[in-house]
Amino acid sequence: MAALLLRLTPVLRLRLALMAGALRGPASQTVWRALGLLTVIAVVVLVGAGTLSLVDAPAPVAFALLVLAGSAITLSFAVGPVVAGAVDPLDPRRFAVLGMEPRPLAWRLAGAGMFSVPALAVLAFDVCAAVVWAAHGVPGIVCALTAILHVATCVVLARLSMAFGSAVLRTRRTRELSGLFVLGIVVVLVPVVVFLSSLEWQGQVPSALATAADVLALTPVGAASALPGAIALGDTSAAWLSGLVGVVTLALAVVGWVLAVERALTTTENPVEARGRGGLGWFALVPGTAAGAIAARGLVYWLRDSRYLVNIAIIPVAGLLPAVPLLIAGVPPEVVALVPVPIMALFFGWLPHNDVAYDSSAVWLHIASGVRGIADRMGRLVPVLVIAVPVLAVAIPVATAAYGRWAALPAIVGVAVSLFLAGLGLSSVASVVAPYAVSRPGDSPFQQPQRSESSGVAAQAVVMIGALLLSAPALWLGWLTVTDDIGRAFATMWTGIGIGAGVLVVGLLLGAWLFERRDVRIMEFAATT
Repeated sequence: MAALLLRLTPVLRLRLALMAGALRGPASQTVWRALGLLTVIAVVVLVGAGTLSLVDAPAPVAFALLVLAGSAITLSFAVGPVVAGAVDPLDPRRFAVLGMEPRPLAWRLAGAGMFSVPALAVLAFDVCAAVVWAAHGVPGIVCALTAILHVATCVVLARLSMAFGSAVLRTRRTRELSGLFVLGIVVVLVPVVVFLSSLEWQGQVPSALATAADVLALTPVGAASALPGAIALGDTSAAWLSGLVGVVTLALAVVGWVLAVERALTTTENPVEARGRGGLGWFALVPGTAAGAIAARGLVYWLRDSRYLVNIAIIPVAGLLPAVPLLIAGVPPEVVALVPVPIMALFFGWLPHNDVAYDSSAVWLHIASGVRGIADRMGRLVPVLVIAVPVLAVAIPVATAAYGRWAALPAIVGVAVSLFLAGLGLSSVASVVAPYAVSRPGDSPFQQPQRSESSGVAAQAVVMIGALLLSAPALWLGWLTVTDDIGRAFATMWTGIGIGAGVLVVGLLLGAWLFERRDVRIMEFAATT
């Protein structure tokens, strides 16, 4: 242990110096950072007090809440740094000039990562959870090892997430990872504490909540938190399985981190990647028309630009997120399984509502070269179709299987097609009529420019609400199919297809007409954003 600490000392000293340096600088920044740190401390104290209140709670109640809380923390460490664009102050690439060996450096960086505000806050939570499980008769050594396993998993996953973000997204980053932790704690754990203190459990856990905890206990995000709870409940097989999943998760994360460090130290990024490539890529696959060229260029953007990638990645999350409160509220799981598909279809159709703004640096080429409006409108929708159609083609059968009645498949198809195509049709008009400023290429996808007008909010709302209103007949028939008569499934499908196709055609024609008549205003917008 002494030798390990000695090897870790230089990197650890750097880590502590960086933490102390965050409280230096101009007085105004120092005050805000100090207030942020105090907020973190206050939130940790609040969550710790709520966790310790489970000492006297029945074991099933403690198991359900602590597994859910621990899973939320692990998930936030795994995906939070990428979503928030957090910068890694100990990025392995910064050590490339020192000639250090990759594997020893990986261990030192991982060890130093334990000394950070988020990691120390999670350690405080796990200590409180260990106290709770010790009070329920779990051996102290198991509680301590579980706490270490959970903290180590969170830290290594966070480092992997930041390494992935720096290697793939390559955008400008925000500076404070502690801000991400505050957001995750406030959004996830504080409501859990309030929920805990406001309910009289009386030894009973809602079935949906218990089911969610049981499922999470066998997943990489919740296994470490579930191990002592399974022992407290006397479920030996579940305890062994959770322990195995937790250890394997940490081992795989460590291996991934070591490989990421090796790649960072041994790979030289080539800023001019196009020189090493042959062929025309997407341009060779599309028709040699104006619409084809616009579609190929759009595919390049949608599959490489982090602003588009983040929007695409958020859609499955947006589709699955409402399922949690619906399950807790007691909605049957088979009905909840039908919810994500319409939401995903709606958001896919909504995505291109501001595509002109994202393409503002190149839209002048379309206008200067006299591209027809219909070619511009159709070409811009191709990337969305290429991405959304395969995703929905997989999601619809999965949702139908979870629902348990394949006879409902046509209805699900009709609702999804109506929302998706109606959204595309309205987006084809909105992107011409009401473009609004967005983050520039290379900026963080979550960094929005300041603007005085409210057209951006209006455009987003009109497209989304309009798609819902226009798809109301298909939605109503779909609801009747699920709740009343399964024989309405095909009526729902043809109604949804008809509405979606009609709105898409009208939207394309109207958007093309407006594009040709608003070309001067579009050029002005492109020049000022």
